[in-house]
Amino acid sequence: MGDLFIKMVDLRCIPSSNAMSTGRGGLNRRFIMIEVRNASDRGRAEHGWLSSRHTFSFANYYDPQQVGFSDLLVINDDRVAPGRGFGTHPHRDMEILSYVLEGALEHKDSMGTGSVIVPGDVQLMSAGTGVAHSEFNHSRDDGVHFLQIWVGPSEKGAQPRYQQTSVDAARKRGRLQLVVSPDAADGSLAIRQDTRIYAGLFDGDETASLALPEGRFGYVHVARGSVTVNGVTLGEGDGARIRDERTLTFSAGRDAEVLVFDLRPLEVTADWA
Repeated sequence: MGDLFIKMVDLRCIPSSNAMSTGRGGLNRRFIMIEVRNASDRGRAEHGWLSSRHTFSFANYYDPQQVGFSDLLVINDDRVAPGRGFGTHPHRDMEILSYVLEGALEHKDSMGTGSVIVPGDVQLMSAGTGVAHSEFNHSRDDGVHFLQIWVGPSEKGAQPRYQQTSVDAARKRGRLQLVVSPDAADGSLAIRQDTRIYAGLFDGDETASLALPEGRFGYVHVARGSVTVNGVTLGEGDGARIRDERTLTFSAGRDAEVLVFDLRPLEVTADWA
């Protein structure tokens, strides 16, 4: 397992709330700090029908330095063979987001919900007091590639619920579109946590910026392609923890699809299990 890398960009012209003291004279220099999680360092699971990469500790993969970030607990990058999938299994007290990149994912749950989600769809299941569900590749011919994301809820024992929306590519092209928020702003799905999730597509000279409220944490996950964030280039599967920065600027994309998380300023959420 590789080490985490801290990439720093010297800021002589860009203001930052971070300051580092260097040298005997205590000279203060300002930096943006982006803690990069390289795709190649993620946990791996290979089950024949399933190929999975774990950004954070999950199942048989455990790294004490990778047990989530704030309320963001799981980002699993899953590829499932045709006609295969996850049989019925239970969850409770977890906000579970599915985001399809390629193919079609079939969902059924104990609330009576049945759906097939495809690229552009966003699915959010709030497990609450308990729900059982299954997820299968809807196709008998083609694989499905999707992200499963878990966020710890702000309250336990809530009523289970299911939500789904579709966000077409035009709304994400060269910008960051809000897809999940605590107050269902701008037609986004309502999550039971102080978390906002944005999706964006970037290529060529497209650029966009996202303002983070003072003191908030950010996390960037590059689902595919590559993109530069505040001067740091991230490739497919890479992620980045971001602390104490007020603006994230995305540029120089190469067929990039990104998810951006606006999070509470906690290193790891408390008592989520």
